[in-house]
Formats: sequence, structure tokens, C-alpha cells
Amino acid sequence: METLHDDILWTVNFSSAAAKQVRKLPAEMQARMLALTFDLEHKGPEQTSWRNYGLIVGGKDVHHCHLNNGHPRYVVVWKVLDREVRITEIRYVGPHGSVNYSRFK
Repeated sequence: METLHDDILWTVNFSSAAAKQVRKLPAEMQARMLALTFDLEHKGPEQTSWRNYGLIVGGKDVHHCHLNNGHPRYVVVWKVLDREVRITEIRYVGPHGSVNYSRFK
């Protein structure tokens, strides 16, 4: 059943740190980040088709997924800021080994 807002896109913002992190990614990972951003805008924050998608335990509406399976493995963390007006913010983009998930709770 469609709701009134099903045709409204989500706004996807980047924290200043995440915007800098994206610029440092290899070109292929930047392309995957662009694809994830498109999916977030059109399908919302629940991205079950992306690798290792899940909620961050203990976080309030904080999600993550992997951009690849290789080494180094890259991860993205985003938080829903407002479900009513559909705003989400990407908070981290970078190597899996460098992310501290507890800071996003």
C-alpha cells in the first residue's frame, strides 16, 4: 500500500568529514558511493541489497554497509536525522579498519 510520501525523495547530506573522506576514495569506490547515495535518495535508509547492511547496535537509526568485499574493505555509515521530512546524513566513508562504530551511537 502506498503512502502519501512514497513519491518524495530522501535528502542525503554528507557531514563535512564524510565529504572529505569521499574525495580520498579510489575512483571505483567513489562510483559505488554515488550508487549508494542514489539508492538512499530513492529507496530510503533501509538498504538491504547492499553488502553487510545493518543497523549499528545501540545507535538510534544509524545504518551501515560495505561498498566492496576486497581489501581494503570500505564501509559507509549514515544516520536518519528526520523520517518525517526524509533527511539522512552520511557520517563516515572509508576503510573498515578505521571506523569506530561506537562514536555513531
